[in-house]
Amino acid sequence: METFLDLMLLRFGLMAAGLVVLALIAFAVAVRFKRRGRLDELRRHADPVVRAGLRAAARRLDGGGRR
Repeated sequence: METFLDLMLLRFGLMAAGLVVLALIAFAVAVRFKRRGRLDELRRHADPVVRAGLRAAARRLDGGGRR
């Protein structure tokens, strides 16, 4: 049982570390775009994509997985 718990803790630690690395990369990209003055352009291009993703997620959650 202890081995199983160790593996689960290791798995959780790796996932948490991966999320931290992704957050740091996203932050670095945002800072780079802000310094170059292209953050507004990036927002204009990303806004429709984010809205479409949120609409799709809302449809999926409202449908309850039924088709």
